[in-house]
Amino acid sequence: MRPSVIEEAAKRLQASSWAVALTGAGISVESGIPDFRSPGGLWSRYDPLEYGDIRSFRTNPGKVWRMLMDMDRMLHEAEPNPAHYALAVLEREGVLKGVITQNVDSLHQRAGSRHVVEFHGHGRSARCDQCGREVPRKALKVQDLPPRCACGGPMRPNFVFFGEDIPRAAYLQAMHMMERCDLLLVVGTSATVAPASYLPLMAKNRGGFLIEVNPNATDLTSMHTDLHVPLPAGQALPAIVSALGLSME
Repeated sequence: MRPSVIEEAAKRLQASSWAVALTGAGISVESGIPDFRSPGGLWSRYDPLEYGDIRSFRTNPGKVWRMLMDMDRMLHEAEPNPAHYALAVLEREGVLKGVITQNVDSLHQRAGSRHVVEFHGHGRSARCDQCGREVPRKALKVQDLPPRCACGGPMRPNFVFFGEDIPRAAYLQAMHMMERCDLLLVVGTSATVAPASYLPLMAKNRGGFLIEVNPNATDLTSMHTDLHVPLPAGQALPAIVSALGLSME
């Protein structure tokens, strides 16, 4: 790994006026949450069409909740890693305007990031799929699956299932950020799942610079990336913070 790549990334970030980060599952792998599609991930044990689709939930919510309980345990045990903390430092110091994340684990907020757009929702609360009533996740009683609302409807996490639209507020916030973005820092995602996959294209179409942090090359690398940092996020982002003369404390 050439130090010049880290230095170039730091230099580009410092020169930008509206830098935004887009994060995916790869940033949380170092926190003990496997990428859903990787060996050991949820989709290696549960068919995503059978367990991850909103139609499956509505057909058999109890069955889908058994998968959700496995997911819940992973999220509960995870802690932010150096990559999450590095992004929080970059935001605190004014280098980043915010983070758009495809993750539902809330690790950005726990690391100190303030302006986080949760493109696919989050797992901190649940709502009734019938009447819409919301409760904190900790208040949800899961002795019987599916947990049910007082109205009798099944409760569901406040994140997006396959087949559902992106939450309107999150979509509008992301679009607003991308309209001004002159540098997009893409971390831990191949950006292949629509509509999140459109965000790098939006940045490029308006002349933005694309920095990709991913140990592996992706389709994005060959087609749109301007600078590829081929390291795990937990190594690359703290190194960029250091190259900017900032402290991780």
